[in-house]
Amino acid sequence: MTTDLLRPRGALLAEAAGILAAGGVPEARREALRIWRELAEGDGADVVVRPELPVEERLAATLLAAASRRAGGEPLAHVTGRIGFRRLLLRSDRRALIPRPETEGLVELLLARVSTGCVADIGTGSGALALSLAQEGGFASVLGVDLFAEALALAAENRRATGLRVELARGDLCGALATGALDALVSNPPYLSAGEYARLDPAVRDWEPAAALVSGEDGLAATARLLDEGRRVLRPGGWIAVELDCSRAAACARRAAELGWDAIAIHADLYGRERYLLAQRSATR
Repeated sequence: MTTDLLRPRGALLAEAAGILAAGGVPEARREALRIWRELAEGDGADVVVRPELPVEERLAATLLAAASRRAGGEPLAHVTGRIGFRRLLLRSDRRALIPRPETEGLVELLLARVSTGCVADIGTGSGALALSLAQEGGFASVLGVDLFAEALALAAENRRATGLRVELARGDLCGALATGALDALVSNPPYLSAGEYARLDPAVRDWEPAAALVSGEDGLAATARLLDEGRRVLRPGGWIAVELDCSRAAACARRAAELGWDAIAIHADLYGRERYLLAQRSATR
């Protein structure tokens, strides 16, 4: 096919931006450039600097289809099929929660306290935390646990893509883990109430798994279980790091104290919200 039948880059970008704007996507041109960068594997500058260059027909169709999906409310990470998390580029789709920048803070907080021995990521989803700990820590073993086979399949795809050594296992929180098996435990569990879930933005509620977001009527069920079960699976002196809903941070800290955890601390995320609970397994309780 001759190039005079192909759309120029600038015209294609404008068409994609028009689709996004019609769907109510804010900053439509910027979003169109983001989609271009992800799917055309460029930095976006070539579209702006050389807008007259033609785009191969198949790529043009892919880009416009992606813009239509995004205009329909689908998250960008699902449209492009990938998301950055710390040093990793991971596959992302409806099988698991999209990894968020806030969750990245769990990795450095835990590694500041323990970076060797055995660690488990409970509710691993896409595998983001487990894979980051395998990449950045010096652990002898890293285990990712999830209740759902679909999430574990996604984590396995990300494990293959990154080449990192992570074991994956199906289980309900810490139930399948042996007593005293771990030196560290990390988790981004579901922490919303049913009412909060119902009020979520449709971009989240309609596209990401409810089981990764809702945890009982008060949102505390999974976190309370982790604090309880974590005492059994951690060795004395071992650490737990859990992401929280900021409105429940104080309640979670009180629960940890009641269960006998030591060195309990609440840490803020990059937006200044109380987001993480860190605590150490007591040597006596």
